[in-house]
Amino acid sequence: MNETDSKTDLILDAALPVFVRFGFRKTTMADIARAAKISRASLYLCFNSKEELFRAGSKRAHSRTMNDVTAALARPGGIFDRMTTAIRTFQEGLIAPFAGSHNADELFAASSELAPDIALEARTRLLDLLFKALSEAEENREIDLTALQTQPTELAALVVAAMDGIKHTRGSGPEFEGGIRLFMALLKLGTAPQLGRTGT
Repeated sequence: MNETDSKTDLILDAALPVFVRFGFRKTTMADIARAAKISRASLYLCFNSKEELFRAGSKRAHSRTMNDVTAALARPGGIFDRMTTAIRTFQEGLIAPFAGSHNADELFAASSELAPDIALEARTRLLDLLFKALSEAEENREIDLTALQTQPTELAALVVAAMDGIKHTRGSGPEFEGGIRLFMALLKLGTAPQLGRTGT
């Protein structure tokens, strides 16, 4: 990591709790410079505005989180345990940092306005990773999608939709965890290989 990257990370690390505390609208570049223990002039050498800084933070968070999600799905273990870990990782990396803030709605709205392409790219990557993991599980006969009359691509989309639904109805934290575990348990039952069925 070079000096510029190190300074950028320092600024982004300092900015996140400031945004969480004050919200996007009330946060100023002076607030962020103070939190990062640098001058405003030094901050402006790295970022022209708080909008640019916020977007950079979003890009870094999505990149790091999706790398962790990829690792979670690639590790050894059953498909449902790996998917549960991947979803938890996605939640903790991209939802939880704002979820506990009194300004959560404003921060998520700012993210939607300033970085919709970044969020869309991460969601597309998540769907692709889940599709690949489910396809491999079907090929290995760990799961059987015959009874559900579906395909891995449709099931991946259902998992992401369920994740969104549970998040909106139950919020984050233990309630979200419980909802995901229940959904995965039901999915496991519905995709259990049928005894006596032979592959082609």
